[in-house]
Amino acid sequence: MHIILVSSRLAKSRSWTLTHRHLLAGTVFMALLVISLTLGLFWITVRHAAEVKLPLLDSLVSSAQEAQRRKTEDFLRENLNAMAVKLGQMQAQLMRLDALGERLSTLAGLKPGEFRFTEAPGRGGALSSIPPKDLSMAEFNRQLDQLSRQMENRSDSLGILESQLFDAKVKKKLMPTIPPVDAAYSASSYGWRIDPFNGMLAMHEGVDFPVDIGTPVFAAAGGVVIYSGPHPQYGFLVEIDHGNDFTTRYAHCSRVLVREGEVVQRGSKIAESGSTGRATGPHLHFEVRYRTVAQNPIRFLQATAR
Repeated sequence: MHIILVSSRLAKSRSWTLTHRHLLAGTVFMALLVISLTLGLFWITVRHAAEVKLPLLDSLVSSAQEAQRRKTEDFLRENLNAMAVKLGQMQAQLMRLDALGERLSTLAGLKPGEFRFTEAPGRGGALSSIPPKDLSMAEFNRQLDQLSRQMENRSDSLGILESQLFDAKVKKKLMPTIPPVDAAYSASSYGWRIDPFNGMLAMHEGVDFPVDIGTPVFAAAGGVVIYSGPHPQYGFLVEIDHGNDFTTRYAHCSRVLVREGEVVQRGSKIAESGSTGRATGPHLHFEVRYRTVAQNPIRFLQATAR
């Protein structure tokens, strides 16, 4: 491109030749000039915004700050609500664990003041050389969730333990370990002996307690009466099924006080002693059988003494 300059002041005309390099240099210069003017105007606007008092800029800044504040409050409120729900669940679990602990203490036979479930245990220790650090919200939520899961696991485990202890206690109550009569000694123990009627060696399948006629007879354990009435050899007889293949027999009674099918409690009065049936005098014949096989009753009665 050629540019010819003609002027009255010049003796002759002048001409310039513009190449592509000149055009590119001019374009770059103009762009830099525009950018410089823009940055200068922006700096002047920000620098003197307080003096100029631009209402639109103030409004935009205030709106942005208010939106950020509301967003922060909503986030904190949501986290607090979630933490409150989790805290309520943990409080309910803690109350359940306290009640479960009290029941387990009772089942295990512990003293009431030995375990204080409603009091926080004492804790302490020297300050560590490692400097402490603040707990973040994410870490706090993680610790809270982990503690909640641990409480649920402990509650399930203690529930299983309570069930096992309860079953053991029920089975213990169904074991014939209470003396059936109030007697100081037994006149004839379990085992081989000389039969008092024929003088022959015979197996005695129970224990004879010498007591007066009319002495109260008590159930050695809880169970269901499976026989109550006269018997050709036992006289008036009461037989109780205690479950777990255990039965007991109370023979030679003068009177029976229960009926077949009746449920009796441990230690309840079921009959009165006498001398009916094959007996030489007033006493109570007491038997313990496991799967219909006679057992030594003294082993069960000694368990109560231990």
